[in-house]
Amino acid sequence: MEIKYTLQGLLIYIGISLYLLGFVTALLRRSKNARTLFALGFIAAVTAVAYRWYHVEHVPMQNLFEVFLVLGMMIYPISIISRRYLGVSAGVGNSADMLLAIIVLFPAGFIFDAQPQRLPPALQCWLFAPHVAVYMLAYVFMAKAAFLASCRIVGAKPLRSTELVSYEHGTYRMVCVGFPLLTCGLLLGSWWGKLAWGDYWGWDPKELWSLASWLVYAGYFHFRYIYGKKHEKLNCFWAVVGMFVILITLLWVNLSRLFPGLHNYAT
Repeated sequence: MEIKYTLQGLLIYIGISLYLLGFVTALLRRSKNARTLFALGFIAAVTAVAYRWYHVEHVPMQNLFEVFLVLGMMIYPISIISRRYLGVSAGVGNSADMLLAIIVLFPAGFIFDAQPQRLPPALQCWLFAPHVAVYMLAYVFMAKAAFLASCRIVGAKPLRSTELVSYEHGTYRMVCVGFPLLTCGLLLGSWWGKLAWGDYWGWDPKELWSLASWLVYAGYFHFRYIYGKKHEKLNCFWAVVGMFVILITLLWVNLSRLFPGLHNYAT
């Protein structure tokens, strides 16, 4: 673990602390106060991202430090959208979303190096930001889907005062939003590959695992359409497997020496 004794680190730790306070407050059934702390944590995360952007002079999505930093900012707005427009809640006062925000900010605060890096030529393409951003949005929706699916698998009882739809149907709604984003990310990446390396597909390990995650969720839709109503737990299992493949795509492919490729700059 590495403590960051910088303004960047301070902003991250403030965000984590506010998310943690919000999570504890939510567990104490003080939903209104929890949501206020959640919003304040979001403001701290936005400030941390804005500072990083100013400091490195490019969109902060180059490496895993910056990716997890931006993910920590995305949780709050996606949580609001999920509840208001998709009818999907995540525990009392959105406690599960606060926990997810803590989890994704933690690597930025304590694990990954924050040393600024120059953008390599391939990342100076205008497709860099939209390609990475849509994938990150997809990953948040799929993480929420995996949480709801896990609740259904273990037989957790919905909290009637806060849960707007069943866990299984909430999983489906999250995947319905995340899957088009995964598709868009895959297509933008292919276009970017053509511009940067002269080919739409290079059989890079990152590309292969991105395709694998897309295929798992395509299988999820097929299985749910054919068998989902009769086998809800198995249907939810697909969503959990999909998130596992996403974690391989995001972390293992970038960090392991077993998968050298064009995307290893993310380390």
